[in-house]
Amino acid sequence: MSEEHKLKNRPYSEEEALKVLIEVMSKETIDWHYNTHHKGYVTKLNEIEKKLKEKKTEIETLANANYSEFGELKRRETFNTNGIILHEIFWENLCGDGDIEKAPLLKQKIISDFGSIQNWKSDLIATATSAKNSGWAVLAINESLDNKLKNFLVDEHGVGAVWGAKPLIALDMYEHAYYHKDGPRKAIYIENFLKNLNWKRIEETYIKQIKK
Repeated sequence: MSEEHKLKNRPYSEEEALKVLIEVMSKETIDWHYNTHHKGYVTKLNEIEKKLKEKKTEIETLANANYSEFGELKRRETFNTNGIILHEIFWENLCGDGDIEKAPLLKQKIISDFGSIQNWKSDLIATATSAKNSGWAVLAINESLDNKLKNFLVDEHGVGAVWGAKPLIALDMYEHAYYHKDGPRKAIYIENFLKNLNWKRIEETYIKQIKK
């Protein structure tokens, strides 16, 4: 029997989160976003996988393109899986000082692919601003195509994602991420997110990705 998925710990304590993330989101959101929204994807993925296993024979025979329990479970399996992955990256990105000098290799790659740090930043801000109120802006290295960095606009958790691209930064643009603190002022949230990035940790992820 396969083990259930667990909510991954953030790479910093609750006390650190409350102290450092307060510039990005409200005290309540620091709690809700992790312990309700992120945890909810883990809980539901476990439920979905259990149903797919226990009701396998019954629901597979009734699979249908118009509607079937199997089809809906498979769609939500993808949705919740991607929700977990993106939120783990989101939390790992944060609790820093926004100093890109702590990521010399990635900084060099960003300049090479975007022309300058400002070009990348402007593109990311525009990507995030263009996201629906249930989407993401994701910096990823597109190893399947040209090995270049690109900011992808992703609706929900997967519409617009690119096969084989390895995400490095995931900016959550769902309203629950910022509305309690900043209301409709997306620009403030995006700027505070960038100022809070932990580039040392992002650099470590980048190095691991390019070595695979």
